[in-house]
Amino acid sequence: MLDALDRNTRLTLMRFVCSFAWADLEIRPGEREFVDRMMRRLDLDPAERAEVEGWLKVPPEPEDIDPTHVPLDSRRTFVETLEGLIRADGEVADEELENLELFKVLLS
Repeated sequence: MLDALDRNTRLTLMRFVCSFAWADLEIRPGEREFVDRMMRRLDLDPAERAEVEGWLKVPPEPEDIDPTHVPLDSRRTFVETLEGLIRADGEVADEELENLELFKVLLS
């Protein structure tokens, strides 16, 4: 799944991951660890890692996280990854669940 994503799609995925991590207005340690694991799994290069690190300091701009830009063949991967993120810190905030449900609706 993740291996098949091109560079642009990998960064789009990480943009969504970081925006979801910000749903409760803070990046928790479990979420940070999840992002670090994802960067390793996606084999991001140093410039891509720096970009993701920036999104952990300041959330991505809303116009940069448009679900309609998620490739059709990657949508399941995005949903599964975001589900993993919202469980990563052991607490699922209402905002995270609402964002995930809205994301799923916008993908359909």
